[in-house]
Amino acid sequence: MPDFPNIILYAIPFFMLAMLLELYVTARKQIKTYEPKDAFSSIAMGLGNVFLGFASKALVLLVFFWIYDNFRLLEIPVAWWSFVLLFFADDLSYYWFHRISHECRLFWASHVVHHSSKHYNLSTALRQTWSGGFYTFIFWLWLPLLGFHPALILLQMSISLLYQFWIHTEAIHKMPRWFEAIFNTPSHHRVHHGSNPIYLDRNHAGILIIWDKLFGTFQPELEEEKVTYGLVKNIKTFNPIRIAFIEWLHMFKDAFTGRKSLKSRVLYLLKPPGWKHDGTGKISDDLRQDWINSKKHL
Repeated sequence: MPDFPNIILYAIPFFMLAMLLELYVTARKQIKTYEPKDAFSSIAMGLGNVFLGFASKALVLLVFFWIYDNFRLLEIPVAWWSFVLLFFADDLSYYWFHRISHECRLFWASHVVHHSSKHYNLSTALRQTWSGGFYTFIFWLWLPLLGFHPALILLQMSISLLYQFWIHTEAIHKMPRWFEAIFNTPSHHRVHHGSNPIYLDRNHAGILIIWDKLFGTFQPELEEEKVTYGLVKNIKTFNPIRIAFIEWLHMFKDAFTGRKSLKSRVLYLLKPPGWKHDGTGKISDDLRQDWINSKKHL
């Protein structure tokens, strides 16, 4: 088994230094982006994610190796060209994981953690799920099946996560045009964290923004539409435990209480956030269309 380092652990000191630098730069630019309680909540969520990651990664490796050892279709060696192939395969997997995490409430229940801050800074990148690591890896199962070594897959997943740290900032307005056209950037990802109707469920990219452009989920940051960060309905808490599990409680309450059909109960797990069995709810597409219609009448 290849001996790859846990690069996320090695990167923790860099994360801390980068946040201090960002705080200095944004203060100089008079951008109020940090709020102490919010930042500490994000850091606590990140530490919890790292701690639980030891268990979740053990599960992921177990499943990946089971598929790799028993069902792999090809023998892909650990070589430079396999890294290149895996880079694109992993990034495509991340795109669909991320997109489904916004379009299916069962996955949103864990992913909502990352969107629960009303602030946007490098500490927000650390606001990670405590539950998602135990089941969202299913979007990567095709990689060991194809023949990529499990250790190589986990390394590339870590590289992707590491890349996405720096794009959580307001200190960088725009990157060069060629970079904005190909890669995920702070501007693209600010859109993703917006609760403005036009920005909802857009720019799901990990490293490459090309997937959003290819699959129709790209939205540029508009100068006339300043991003409002957070959720459509914010959770209003800094308690890490509540942040980690409050959407699970809401989802199970919607699915398993009250008088409704079995089909409706299942759909509360599978439909997008905002869906209601009685037709009174509005999902992101509805909110976006309402926004577009309102602009047409101005």
